[in-house]
Amino acid sequence: MRVALDTNVMAYAEGVNGEPKKTEALNLIHRLPTQSTFLSVQVLGELFHVLVRKSNRSPDSAKKAILAWQDTFEIIETSREVLVAAMDLSMDHNFRLWDAVIFAAAAAADCRLLLTEDLQDGFTWHGVTVTNPFSTSKHDLLAALLRP
Repeated sequence: MRVALDTNVMAYAEGVNGEPKKTEALNLIHRLPTQSTFLSVQVLGELFHVLVRKSNRSPDSAKKAILAWQDTFEIIETSREVLVAAMDLSMDHNFRLWDAVIFAAAAAADCRLLLTEDLQDGFTWHGVTVTNPFSTSKHDLLAALLRP
């Protein structure tokens, strides 16, 4: 099963919201199968911004973090088709465009889950279901994926 990660999960893994969230995010990420976990270009761009603007990292340090994540997971490009699908998602469901780009990229990569705290838990579009990976009750597909 393919899974896409949203910016907040990655920001937590980089320690943006403190050690407890970092530990929780890294524990989650290390339990996901690397070969079926995806990051979109949009997520990496947002993560760079968060690391520089909110965490006060140097641009060089933020770039190194982005390149390391890029080496870890397959990247979903933001194509013309992803952008058009994102605009439709934004118009039809009142999503912010940049969130819709992340969602549409996950759909383009045939992901079943988009792991995020920022969107409506349980919302499904084009076969991708939003799930909060930090919720105490895990989505059934995520729970199965994380089982030892």
